[in-house]
Amino acid sequence: MSYTDDTTTAAPPAGNRLRGRWPVVLWLWLLWIVLWGSVSPVVLVCGAVVALAVAVVFPLPPIGHRASVHPLGLVVMAGNMLADLVRSALVVAREAVLRGPRTRAAVLEVQLEADTDLLITATSHLVTLTPGTLVLEIDRVRRRLYVHALPVRDASQVPGRRAETSEDERRVVRALGTAEARERLLRRDGHAKGVRR
Repeated sequence: MSYTDDTTTAAPPAGNRLRGRWPVVLWLWLLWIVLWGSVSPVVLVCGAVVALAVAVVFPLPPIGHRASVHPLGLVVMAGNMLADLVRSALVVAREAVLRGPRTRAAVLEVQLEADTDLLITATSHLVTLTPGTLVLEIDRVRRRLYVHALPVRDASQVPGRRAETSEDERRVVRALGTAEARERLLRRDGHAKGVRR
């Protein structure tokens, strides 16, 4: 005796496809605004439509590690990012005017504490958005970033530039990290203070 199942799996409606994908829609919308460099009503509306269409037509696979959004951490991260953008842009512009092609740079290996794809990716994006730094490679297994940084005039500036990337990671974890990730960050910071003493 054979048994056939007549039930068919229908594609979920668009509303269900968007459920839980609002961070992706928001990110795409913000990216659209940044790329256009304008906050005019046309750009805002078209960006929202495009972001929604992309999220519905090209749904990303579910993220294994969910973000735990902390509003205060997000505000602090955004404020620091804007300050870093201005400061770094001025430093890079000064180097370009004063030294031109003689500006020295370095490739830094930075150990990360974050152990999820989401936090590592967010950290690498935050680092790359800052003028003068660019993530060249992500070593996911060993949790390391390889960052091209300029200016780095000599070896004495390397620890400071490495610390800047670690600070970006702290901001991301405080804004998007789970309780476990934040606790791990506190332990690392406490250990680092103990070593410095």
